[in-house]
Order: sequence, then structure tokens, then C-alpha cells
Amino acid sequence: MKTVQLGSSELQVSALGLGAMYFGTRTATETSYQLLDEYVAAGGNFIDTANIYAHWISGFKGGESEILLGEWLRKRGSRTQHIIASKVGFGYPGVEKELSARTIEEECNKSLKRLGIDTIDLYYAHVDDYDTPLEETMAAFDKLVKAGKVRYIGASNYLAWRLEEARGLSQANGWANFCCVQQRHTYLRVKPGGSTAPQVTSNPDLFDYSRRRNFPIVAYSVLLGGAYTQPDRSIPEDYKGADSDARLAILKTIAAETGATINQVVIAWMLHSAYPTIPLIAASSHEQLQENLGALDVKLSADQMQRLDNAH
Repeated sequence: MKTVQLGSSELQVSALGLGAMYFGTRTATETSYQLLDEYVAAGGNFIDTANIYAHWISGFKGGESEILLGEWLRKRGSRTQHIIASKVGFGYPGVEKELSARTIEEECNKSLKRLGIDTIDLYYAHVDDYDTPLEETMAAFDKLVKAGKVRYIGASNYLAWRLEEARGLSQANGWANFCCVQQRHTYLRVKPGGSTAPQVTSNPDLFDYSRRRNFPIVAYSVLLGGAYTQPDRSIPEDYKGADSDARLAILKTIAAETGATINQVVIAWMLHSAYPTIPLIAASSHEQLQENLGALDVKLSADQMQRLDNAH
């Protein structure tokens, strides 16, 4: 798997990241280890988690994904081979939803302990916090970088204008700046008036910002939880817009032309996009992971990309 430079950082991350959200909760330990090993064997090095994963699963309280990754890293003895990303901002039992300096520092220390590492390679502000001054948030992240607890910082669920505001503050004060944004992003578009709140969906403003600033979009919910292909899962209502039928139809057409699956075409479309995009793939089985990895071999022509981009 090829690697790409993550924006202005010095991180060389694999073209596909691996989301570890349900590792250690909904996905059992043995299966989680197997999927991590298969991803690494395929050349992957970019593993994504968060402090809150996955507290909403019955019987769990958050932090389980980080704990599992920490145990896996120790058992494999391969810490230096991986780019580990985690996040702070959303609330979970005992922790408020916020990006105050105190919460950022305390949660970083917890994540480091759970992961069993000295430094988090990429630490995200998981959700924008309008109630905390952006100066306080950016100064707190900079403090972590200067302390060696974090190498680089990223944003998640931010609007483009807030990313630019953060950039201005960081430049003016000599602070660390966000190097990428992790955003909800898939081939279908949210219909006018639709919402994925509290998650923020990629939009044309972000695409333009990403392209002009060389600011990568790390895409999550790429396959809408299996809704493109699994008969027991329907397309979310907020994605059933005026152009959804046309875009679903062209996906099927391009899949037939390339011999790929619909899921692979969605991922390949992102990999071929004009703005830097790193899809996060997720899987709960060997078959799902291998299908997602197979998107790396799907080549889309300029004509196919144009038809995919313009379907409406």
C-alpha cells in the first residue's frame, strides 16, 4: 500500500486508514487482532481510535478501543511501525463534551496510558467547541506538542471557516496547527435541509479549502455502515436527496465496468478525487477488510470520475 504525506506534517500515512472504533467492544479481541494484523500485512500503518470508543455499546464505558490497541502494540512489539491517531472532545461517562485546556490535557494523559505509548502521532479535536475560546483550545494542543505527548494535531467535525480561524491563531502565536480534518464523507450527498449532527459532513467549501490549502480530508462513514450493499441496511433518510437515485445508479454502472464492487468504487472515487482524501476503512470480518483493501486496485478513468462527480 502506498503512503502519502499528511498535509503539512512529516507523517507518511498509508492511503487507507483503519478505523478501530469497535475493536474491543462489538468486535471481539481475537477478531480485532486478526484485522489489525491483516491491515498491517497489506502495508497499512494509519490506525484511528478515540477516547470515547465505544461507550455507547451496552456494558462498556469508553476507552476500550485504546486499551485493545495498546495491548496489541505491546504483543506485536511494533509501535514504531504505526501512526496512531486518537481524539478528544466528545463526552463520555465522567467527561464533558468540550475542548477546554484542562479536558484536553487530562484526556491526552488518559489516552497515552490506555495506549501504553509515550506520544500520540496525531491527536484530533474530535468536535468543535464554540463555548471554549479557540485560543484556549489551540494553546492547549500546542502545549501537548511542545511537551512531546503529541506529534501533530488534527480537527474533526469542523467547518472550513473554523479551520482557517484556527490556522490564523496558530500562525500568529507560533503554535502547532491542524494538519488535516477528519470528516464524515461518502459518495452520496446529504439532501438540502438534512443533517448528520453532531457529526459534520464534508461539503463544497471544505473540498475547496482542502484542495487550495493541501489540507487532507480523512474520511469516515465512507460506506454508510454497509448501506450501499447490505439488504438489511437502508440508505439513511438524510442522504435520500434529489440526486441519490442517479448517484446510486452510476455506482452500479461503474462497478460493472471495472469489475469492482460498489463499496470498492466508493473508496476508489475518494482515492482519485481532486482534493487530498484518505478514507478510513472499517471491518468486522476478514471478508469485509479484504473487500475494502481491494479498492486500492480499482483504477478509474477520467471519464468514469467525471460521470461519478457529475451524477445528479
